[in-house]
Amino acid sequence: MKDNRKIFVGNVVKISGNKTVSVSVERMVQDSLYGKNIKKSSKFLVHDEKNICKVGDKISFKEGRPLSKRKHFFVVEIFNNLYDSARV
Repeated sequence: MKDNRKIFVGNVVKISGNKTVSVSVERMVQDSLYGKNIKKSSKFLVHDEKNICKVGDKISFKEGRPLSKRKHFFVVEIFNNLYDSARV
C-alpha cells in the first residue's frame, strides 16, 4: 500500500516542551507579478518521541495522526545532530 504522507525537511528552532520541537521549513516562491524569487518559511510542531533533537539540527519529518491542536508531524530522521547522526 502506498504511503501518501508528506515529508518535509527543516531546522529545529525551539524545544517547545516535552517530546515536542518547533521546526522551520523554508521554500523559494516566485513572485507572480515581478518574477523575483522570495524565501518563505513555515513553522510546524513536530513530535520527538526520544527527545534527541536539539536547536539547530536539520531533520526530516512526516505527517501523521493528530496528537494535539497543532501537532500532527513525527520525526523521521536527524541529518546533523550535535553528537552523532541518529535514525528514529
